[in-house]
Amino acid sequence: MALAVMLLNGASFHGGCCRHKVFLSLLGPLLSNSKLYSSYRRPGAEPQKKLSWQNADFSFKKGIDHLKTQLSLLRKETQDYLQGPGGHPLSHHLLEQTRVLWQFRSQEDLNKWVISSDVEIGGKSKVYIKLGRNNQAAFLYGTLNTEVPRDGETKYSGYCSMRSRPAVGSFNRKKYYDWSNFNTLYLRIRGDGRPWMVNIYTDPYFSHQKDDLYSYFMFTRGGPYWEEIKIPFSKFFFSSRGRVQDNQHPVWLDKVRTLGFTIGDKVNGPFQLEIDFIGLLNDRAHREEFAYETYDKNTPV
Repeated sequence: MALAVMLLNGASFHGGCCRHKVFLSLLGPLLSNSKLYSSYRRPGAEPQKKLSWQNADFSFKKGIDHLKTQLSLLRKETQDYLQGPGGHPLSHHLLEQTRVLWQFRSQEDLNKWVISSDVEIGGKSKVYIKLGRNNQAAFLYGTLNTEVPRDGETKYSGYCSMRSRPAVGSFNRKKYYDWSNFNTLYLRIRGDGRPWMVNIYTDPYFSHQKDDLYSYFMFTRGGPYWEEIKIPFSKFFFSSRGRVQDNQHPVWLDKVRTLGFTIGDKVNGPFQLEIDFIGLLNDRAHREEFAYETYDKNTPV
């Protein structure tokens, strides 16, 4: 302790510019044994001139700006909540027949979606997304390749997908889409004749339910004409980790996290899909609650 006092007194004697060097000399042995600093260097890599924690940007101004942004989002969320469901009056919510969720008119609209393929598991499929002609649609295209990676574990390959980013509220809180006022998914698309799978991801109550999703098929007819597709939510079936479950139940429309599209028809070659908009529809003529049997596995005798 006396040695530390002598070093600090010596640092103040030379001025404030040397104080941080003294602190680094004292904290060096502690940092070398912590996770913030590592003496390991990969072969061929240049030595680091700074410690890892020194590269962090501790900006007080950025912190204040971020706090102001989050508080403004919280204020808007509170105002929308007090005004009514979805930020609209209750009368508008009860009489609402259609709602547009996503439109693709700019790069900002495309940034709300994420694309992926079997490259993540070692596959060779490729997928891209860009704005369509006259910036009036999202143009999803690529090449499907069903060649299985030679890793000794993967048995199936050949898929590409497009998935919306999860909604985030103020202070990075989870937000959910409430679609309980509607009964049909409404899309305007133009495809090449290949089938797609529409996937709805809901918020899991338990960690082992993170791979649960609800799916249904979307068939495109190809050709130069646009088509409007209506898929009732009662048609979506429940699956987990790619396997359809025996115990089926309807979609939890009040806890929707993301929406996605997947192609995996085991046909090698190019594909393309144009999406004008994705919306919801309350079809009064559709009376079906659920299209599949719901029964108890162990029926009481």
